[in-house]
Amino acid sequence: MNTVVTSKEEILCVSIKLIQKQGWQALNIRTVAKECHISVGSIYNYFHNKSDLIAATVERVWHDIFHFSENTADFKDFVHCVEWIFESLKQGEEKYPGFFAFHSMIFMEEDKANGQKLMAESWQHMRDCLYQILIHDSNVRIEVFDHTFTPEKFVEILFSLILAAMVRHDYDCSGIIGMIRRTIYIN
Repeated sequence: MNTVVTSKEEILCVSIKLIQKQGWQALNIRTVAKECHISVGSIYNYFHNKSDLIAATVERVWHDIFHFSENTADFKDFVHCVEWIFESLKQGEEKYPGFFAFHSMIFMEEDKANGQKLMAESWQHMRDCLYQILIHDSNVRIEVFDHTFTPEKFVEILFSLILAAMVRHDYDCSGIIGMIRRTIYIN
C-alpha cells in the first residue's frame, strides 16, 4: 500500500465516486484509503474521523448540485433561476441517488447537529441567491410586496415548495412557475 499522502481534494473525489457507485454506506475511512491507494493514517492527516469525512463530502455534494454563480446576472430572471434549481434537483438526484432523502440520516447520532448545520448553510445560500435574483428582476411588480408580504417571505414560501418537491422527487416546476408568473410578474 502506498503511504504517500494524497491531497484532500483527491480524497473527496474518491469519496464522491464511492457514494455514487455504492451509496453512503460505502463511505468510511478504510474504504476511502483503499480506493486512494494510501494508508488509513493518511486519511487522518485531513479528517479527524469518519464524521469529518462525511461532512466534507456532503458539503462538496451540495456545492456540486447547487453552485450559484456569484454573478446573479447569469440568470435572465427569477423564473429562470427557479427552473435552474429544479433542473439541478433532478440532476442531483440522478448523480447522487438518495442524497436528498438520506443526507441528514447519514451522520452518526452525535454528529447530527453538524449535518443539520451544513444543510442549513446550503439552504440559506440558496435562499439568499433567490432573494438577490428576485429583487434585481426588472419584470417583477414591486407593488405586489408590502410589509406583510415581503420579498423575503415570498422566497421562504417558494423555498418551502422547493423542499417539498425535493422530498417527493417531483421536479416538474410548471405549477410553481405558473404561480410565480401570476403572482409577481407584470402581465
